Amino acid sequence: MQRHLIVLDLDGTLLTDEKVISQKTKNTLLQAKDEGHEVMIATGRPYRSSEMYYKELGLTTPIVNFNGAFVHLPMSNTWNTWHKPIELKVVKEVVEAVQSFSIKNMLAEVLDDVYLHYHDEKMISAFALGNPHITTGDLRTFLKTDPTSLLIHAEEESVDLVRKHLRDVHAEVIDHRRWGAPWDVIEIVRSGLNKAVGLAQVSEYLNIPKERIIAFGDEDNDLEMIEFAGVGVAMGNAIAPLQNIANEITLSNNSDGIAELLIERLQLNK
Repeated sequence: MQRHLIVLDLDGTLLTDEKVISQKTKNTLLQAKDEGHEVMIATGRPYRSSEMYYKELGLTTPIVNFNGAFVHLPMSNTWNTWHKPIELKVVKEVVEAVQSFSIKNMLAEVLDDVYLHYHDEKMISAFALGNPHITTGDLRTFLKTDPTSLLIHAEEESVDLVRKHLRDVHAEVIDHRRWGAPWDVIEIVRSGLNKAVGLAQVSEYLNIPKERIIAFGDEDNDLEMIEFAGVGVAMGNAIAPLQNIANEITLSNNSDGIAELLIERLQLNK
């Protein structure tokens, strides 16, 4: 069996709904590694909240964070880290413009530093994993550095209006997506970035061609990655648009969908 690159989204894919890696999936991935295959993570999360899973699987591959805005090789000072933040001027323009919509909060991340527009214990709790440095206050004043990403937590009825504004005014400089339930959140990154952009760099570094990439995902931030991979796999719980373009559909994240497909595809011992 030739060496494959196995690419894993985290939430709704590698992780069960309890945010853990099931024992069967973990054992299957470790066996795949033992047989010479490469395993990597590609997530919208920052590194600080994906590091525990990276270490649990004993990975030594580069990781794609922030949906492609940050690609790096942990514990390496020599790998050419990729970080493409949004221009601060653009972020401040967006923050100014969305004041006219029904917005609950906005949050900017500069790698592992978090900036909250309004103090919000629920949001602080959600983003506290990895103990980031958290600053609260008007982003137009407190944010001094180009952020890796910007999140807009909008009232449900405002999400489409905000996204229309972003398309009409800022389409050339930023890309944006809507998060799945339960958050009505619009995530903004620099234009042209997605998981496939990061995956392309890692596959080149590992010298594994597209036809030997098996990528797993469940949400719209996985679309480009699933299209890019030689074998794009949608989880059984994936959104319909992802299932429609995937080469394969496996079982859900709670039913060891990753393990089941890899056992068959890579002829692993059951």
